[in-house]
Amino acid sequence: MNIHRFPVAFCMALLAILLLSLGCSQPAESPKSEIAQKLSDKLSTTDSTDAEESPAITQQETTSPKKSTEYSNDMAENRGKRSRAPAGLGEGMHSPVLSSPSKGTAGGSRILLRKFPVRPDFNTESYDRIIGNAFRNTLDHPLSTFSADVDTASYANMRRFLTRGALPPKDSVRIEELINYFPYRYPPPENGEPFSIHTEVARAFWNPEHHLVRIAIKGKEIEWKERPASNLVFLLDVSGSMQSPNKLPLLKRSLKLVVDRLGERDRVAIAVYAGAAGLVLPSTPGDHKTEIMASIDRLRAGGSTNGGAGIQLAYRIASENLIPGGINRVILATDGDFNVGITNQGDLTRLIEQKAKSGVFLTVLGYGMGNYKDSRLEKLADLGNGNYAYIDSLNEARKVLVEQIGGTLITIAKDVKFQVEFNPRHIASYRLIGYENRLLNKEDFNDDSKDAGDVGAGHTVTAFYEVVPAAAEEQGAGSDPLKYQQSPALSDAAQSGEWMTIKIRYKDPEGSASKLITRTLRPTPVEFASASDDFQFAASVASFGMLLRDSEFKGESTLERVLEIVDRPVHHREPYRREFAGMVRQLLSIQDQLAKRG
Repeated sequence: MNIHRFPVAFCMALLAILLLSLGCSQPAESPKSEIAQKLSDKLSTTDSTDAEESPAITQQETTSPKKSTEYSNDMAENRGKRSRAPAGLGEGMHSPVLSSPSKGTAGGSRILLRKFPVRPDFNTESYDRIIGNAFRNTLDHPLSTFSADVDTASYANMRRFLTRGALPPKDSVRIEELINYFPYRYPPPENGEPFSIHTEVARAFWNPEHHLVRIAIKGKEIEWKERPASNLVFLLDVSGSMQSPNKLPLLKRSLKLVVDRLGERDRVAIAVYAGAAGLVLPSTPGDHKTEIMASIDRLRAGGSTNGGAGIQLAYRIASENLIPGGINRVILATDGDFNVGITNQGDLTRLIEQKAKSGVFLTVLGYGMGNYKDSRLEKLADLGNGNYAYIDSLNEARKVLVEQIGGTLITIAKDVKFQVEFNPRHIASYRLIGYENRLLNKEDFNDDSKDAGDVGAGHTVTAFYEVVPAAAEEQGAGSDPLKYQQSPALSDAAQSGEWMTIKIRYKDPEGSASKLITRTLRPTPVEFASASDDFQFAASVASFGMLLRDSEFKGESTLERVLEIVDRPVHHREPYRREFAGMVRQLLSIQDQLAKRG
């Protein structure tokens, strides 16, 4: 054998094998090309936010180079929604990623399951930052102005976290929504006014040197059978992110509770949105329950989320069927994760502000977890003359849509604003507990163009001020005396026994000019233990919220003290208060477990 010819022959043999291999791996001949196409189509339309929401993906499935590029672009556009592992990847594993093309693989590029651990609580939920209100010196800031708030979403969302054994994010805890979640036994209004005003003063149990001033209103009750005719449009998110049991399936069961309450004078339409918006059911008489229920049953989840297009369609349908003097309302049910069409929060809120001028009110119902967009939904409700609730169970749906349906759907007063003027002769400083994202400038109170919260039939709104008496050490003054002006002289009215003047402005549901109600407070403070049961319970809920947020103003309060107050027999008769005592115990248990882990 010629030793010099061996390398040439060997190389020719290797080249022949390589050419044969390449000829057998052409994409056109691949038996897996159909699977690749189906997988790519699935990945470009399926949201993978929750573990229950996406089909299992196996390592054998492949995608074509063209479709791989489309999926990569889709991920870039929707990176905020793709955060948790699709079903089938296993606990603590991340979503699939695209690898670079590899030789010998049908279709060129291949999807690999790159498994690496992530935090079990990793999600894309979003909440606006809350900075707790500080004490304000009465001489420098005699006026406190804020908007009414009847939303309850924060409480139900907090309950969802605690029930799962987790602490809620601090910014998800809005103390006013925790307080206003509960009904209180305030007397109803008289003399034809839309609501009554109630005040009470007692010592703060977390700081005995301070007093708590409760200011509350109670909306007039309207029996459901005496309600005006209603024109409702259900605007439903049926995108891929709504597949899990606590989203679209729970949403469908929730809406059926509303349909059960409707009659022949009512009308309901169903609009949906995913990648595009569509009308599932035109405006239909409320007593056609079989037809309405069937339309709800046919709803299926899939695709991306074009919330802006859905909002435009729903308001158009509501406006076309407007009932003068009736209940005209869009009910938006979603997780808030809009990812196509109008996705910018500023553009969405401007759209809602524009639509709110049509005379159609808004109710926002939030569903789900993992990708929940609380901050967006709260803003839409605030600017859309609406209210906002989070539905974490069928029981909560029953509370919002059956027990309190009048408050949810029937507006008795809109743009409700509070302004309190404190008398520095008696109050050195004050702090509004909660309502941080409802604060208004003092000029906004008399400006009828400034939007504020709406109050529904039977709603109660409760606010607490923690005040430092003038005789006590001043807290929160914080600045040096002025050089070029002296402190203002007190008026003759300041020498009276009045602590404050409370002013409330509101508009009738179809009105444009506000009306003013004024009350003065000349209290006789009592010890906390002598305050009314409602006062003690609501103050304990406020303290619970401060403890959840680890507020610097929580004082000497503890969860044990809160539980001692709320777990009394007088509160056991009311199921929501009884449940709250259970939430306090649950938080104690969670904290004990965290302490044991170090």
